[in-house]
Amino acid sequence: MDGAPSRVLHIRKLPGEVTETEVIALGLPFGKVTNILMLKGKNQAFLELATEEAAITMVNYYSAVTPHLRNQPIYIQYSNHKELKTDNTLNQRAQAVLQAVTAVQATNAPISGTAVSESAVTPAQSPVLRIIIDNMYYPVTLDVLHQIFSKFGAVLKIITFTKNNQFQALLQYGDPVNAQQAKLALDGQNIYNACCTLRIDFSKLVNLNVKYNNDKSRDYTRPDLPSGDGQPALDPAIAAAFAKETSLLGLPVAAVPGALSPLAIPNAAAAAAAAAAGRVGMPGVSAGGNTVLLVSNLNEEMVTPQSLFTLFGVYGDVQRVKILYNKKDSALIQMADGNQSQLAMSHLNGQKMYGKIIRVTLSKHQTVQLPREGLDDQGLTKDFGNSPLHRFKKPGSKNFQNIFPPSATLHLSNIPPSVAEDDLRTLFANTGGTVKAFKFFQRDHKMALLQMSTVEEAIQALIDLHNYNLGENHHLRVSFSKSTI
Repeated sequence: MDGAPSRVLHIRKLPGEVTETEVIALGLPFGKVTNILMLKGKNQAFLELATEEAAITMVNYYSAVTPHLRNQPIYIQYSNHKELKTDNTLNQRAQAVLQAVTAVQATNAPISGTAVSESAVTPAQSPVLRIIIDNMYYPVTLDVLHQIFSKFGAVLKIITFTKNNQFQALLQYGDPVNAQQAKLALDGQNIYNACCTLRIDFSKLVNLNVKYNNDKSRDYTRPDLPSGDGQPALDPAIAAAFAKETSLLGLPVAAVPGALSPLAIPNAAAAAAAAAAGRVGMPGVSAGGNTVLLVSNLNEEMVTPQSLFTLFGVYGDVQRVKILYNKKDSALIQMADGNQSQLAMSHLNGQKMYGKIIRVTLSKHQTVQLPREGLDDQGLTKDFGNSPLHRFKKPGSKNFQNIFPPSATLHLSNIPPSVAEDDLRTLFANTGGTVKAFKFFQRDHKMALLQMSTVEEAIQALIDLHNYNLGENHHLRVSFSKSTI
C-alpha cells in the first residue's frame, strides 16, 4: 500500500454521482470518521478517521476485498496529509452529513435492555426499515435480506410482500440505531451486479406482528410460530443454487467485526442465478402472471410493432405486440415471463421514444389476442413468438448479465472485419442523432462502444440498427452499455 500510514485516506476513482454518505459509510465499520473532503470534479475524496489504527485496519481490509461503490471498483490509499484542514464554508454540506452520522455513532454505545433513549437518536427513528427492491432481476429471498442486514445488528423480524408490483420488505432491528446505520450504508446499493437495488426508508411502524415463520415472513425471536399455508418454498435445486449465491454476500468480514462487505456479487455467480431466475420468477409474480405490459403516450405517427419489439426486446423476449386500433398511442406488449415484464417496465417507463415520454405499466390482460383469421387489422398486431431475434432464449446466456438501463452509450457487436469506424459513425449519424465518441474494443474488433449525444438518440439508433445487415452475413447487435467512452 502506498505511503506511510496516516489516519487520512485518499480515495480515488469514485463514480460521478456518489454521495458523502456513501463515502463515510466505507469508514464507519472501522471506527469514528472525523472529517471528509469530496473533490467531485476529480472523482476523489479524503476521509479522516479518529485514529491511525482504524485507518490501518480499513486499508488492510480493503486491500483484501476491493471496495465497490455503485458497482464500480474504487481505490483507497494513505494520504500524505496527517490531518484534514477543510475550509468549512466550502465544505458545509459534507460537514453536515458527517455531523448527522457522528450523532448516530455517538448514541451507539451499548444501552442495556430495551431502554433506548429515543431522544438520543435525532430525530426519533423507528427500528423498522421499509425496503423496496428496484430492478429486481434475480429473486431476493428472506434469507438474503437477513444476511445483508445482520451485519448492522440483530434482525428480529422480517415480512416480505409485493405491493404496486414491487417486491418490498419490512425489517425490524432491536435498536433504532442499527436501523439508522443500515439505511446509511445500504440505501442505493445493489445486491447482485447491476441489479436488485435497495431503496430504504424508515417505516412508521415501530413493531412488526409476524403470524407465521415461512419464506414470506419470519420472527427470529419466536422459532415456535407455525408455518401457516405460505407459498411453497423454492424448487430445492434452485434453493441450493441460491444458498451458494448468497454465501458470496459474506465476503471476508473476519478482518473487522461488523464490517461492510461490498454487496455486488461477481458476474459469474449471477449467471447461474439468471438461469434460475428465469424459472423462479419474482415472489408474488408467478412466471406466467403479469406478462403483459400497457405502453401509452406513444408517437402514433411513428410507432410500429417492430420498433416496440426491438426496444422492449432489450429486456426480455417479446412474444406479441398489439397497437390499439381505437387508441393508436397505446400498445399491449406480451413478454415471455413476469420477470421480463417487470424488468422492461422498470427500465423503459419514463424514457423518450420518437420524441414522447412513454408510460409503461402492467396490463390487466393475461395475453395479447391475435386478430381473427381473415381479419385485416392494418398490421397493428404482430406475433413474434418464433422470432430468431430473441436475446434470452439460451439459459445462462451472457445477455442476462448485460442488461442495463437505456444510456447514451451503445455496445455494438458482431462487426465484420471489413467495417471501419467511419462506416459505423456514418451509419449511426443517419438515424438522426450526433455521434459523440467511438471506440473499438482493444482485444476484439468485432465489438465497439459508440456514444450518441442523448439517451433518446441512442434509443432511436438501437431501434433502427439492431440486427442491421452489415454484409458478409453479419447482423449488427446493439445493446445499452453501462460504460462511457
